[in-house]
Amino acid sequence: MSEQSSNARSKSSKQSTYLASAIILIVVVLAVGYFAYSGAAPGAVAVGDNVSVFYTGSFTNGTVFNTNVGSAPFNFTVGAGEVIPGFNSAVIGMHVGQNKTVTLPPSEAYGPVNQSLIVQAPLSEFKSTNVTVGLHVSTQSGLSGVVTTVTSNTATVDFNPPLAGKTLIFNIKVVAIRK
Repeated sequence: MSEQSSNARSKSSKQSTYLASAIILIVVVLAVGYFAYSGAAPGAVAVGDNVSVFYTGSFTNGTVFNTNVGSAPFNFTVGAGEVIPGFNSAVIGMHVGQNKTVTLPPSEAYGPVNQSLIVQAPLSEFKSTNVTVGLHVSTQSGLSGVVTTVTSNTATVDFNPPLAGKTLIFNIKVVAIRK
């Protein structure tokens, strides 16, 4: 009887080992599947993460148009539509402390210039009597634009985003990831 008891314990021990191995295998497969689906490795930025970054944005000629280096990090949630598409895609897979430089065509940034957003308006429609090139204006519906030309009777206003139609270069450094 003690031999049967020993065999039963050995069989039970083997079953426990197989069960533990199966559970570990399932966890590993699920983790690999998650990271393959999210496009990021463990510890890397993935869709849904809130990230903090330092960045410098410049044009192809090297002129810097915006930076937060030397001030507070910029925070956003990846995939929530809070930043331009190319910037969002660029941070996916990055790790804390990693730097990356990306070049974004207009289609991945603020889009192409939309000619229908460039309009001519009679000067009489402006609240100001001193309408000049560079004047920032807004409509009652909330559109913001910039006067680009002025004639004796009309002004041309561009309601496109200021960076529309431009290829942008961003240097990005991830400083924090909150899962």
